[in-house]
Amino acid sequence: METPEEHSYIGPEHQIEARARPRHRALRMVLWILLPLALLLAFVLFWRHRDAAEKAAAAAAAHPKVVGITITSAAAQKGNIGVYLDAIGTVTPEYTDSITSQVDGLVVAVNFREGQRVLKGDPLIDIDPRPYRATLLQAQGALERDENVLAQAQMDLQRYRAAWDRNGIAKQIVDDQEKLVLQDNGTVKNDQGTVQYDQVQVDFCHITAPIAGQVGLRLVDPGNVVQATGATTLAVITQLEPITVIFTIPEDSLGQVEARLRQGAKLAVDAFDRAAQKKIASGTLLTLDNQIDTTTGTVKGRAVFDNKNDALFPNRL
Repeated sequence: METPEEHSYIGPEHQIEARARPRHRALRMVLWILLPLALLLAFVLFWRHRDAAEKAAAAAAAHPKVVGITITSAAAQKGNIGVYLDAIGTVTPEYTDSITSQVDGLVVAVNFREGQRVLKGDPLIDIDPRPYRATLLQAQGALERDENVLAQAQMDLQRYRAAWDRNGIAKQIVDDQEKLVLQDNGTVKNDQGTVQYDQVQVDFCHITAPIAGQVGLRLVDPGNVVQATGATTLAVITQLEPITVIFTIPEDSLGQVEARLRQGAKLAVDAFDRAAQKKIASGTLLTLDNQIDTTTGTVKGRAVFDNKNDALFPNRL
């Protein structure tokens, strides 16, 4: 049989559990009440936000707003739309001179630097002129002698005419002397031509630039012997300012271009780089060729550029 003390005794653990059970039941009841309220509040907020977004979208559609665009009015103008033709061209100098010697001789001086810009008349190469000066001196001596012979024949002719007027000599002597004067006069002219020729030979020994442009690489050195055959090129001068570009246009476009040229229009020509992205220079159409290339169906044109900045280089594609 159990004692009364065993039924009435409650330990500390049982007392804590007894107090915690009512608290847990109260917390669960609060959570079951708050959870539906939170769901209802979230649904209401979502619905209000959606309704406000729809109203804003409707207002924006009814009253559109343009930002950053300025609209201005301008008077319409009547004009022609430009017609452009694309073609591949080659830079071609207007003048290119290959300098050769006109006399045989020894090169004594080269008066230019490679790549130098020269003007017309600037010295380029000197050839030993001494043999030609000696020949010139001989021709000048022969001319001086024959001029004096002619002067003597003319004086004799005057004397013979005066004697003929006095009937002192025969008419044949006067006639012979007149022909002798003419012969001496022809000899003097021949001597003058020889002197001029020898003077030209001397001048050929001093070679100057025939045009303004840029000199290429040096092709001869002092001490080289050159000949007048033209087989040896002494220097090459290329004109850079202005410079031209040769290109082709289709024969179907020839009529339009020719019509504008006959009207005296200056047709603009723009030169671009190989990628056709950067404009190098601007010029004008100079002329068209006088015939169509039947193999390609194109006609050549030449445009001129001032090329002040040397953007166009000879033979550049």
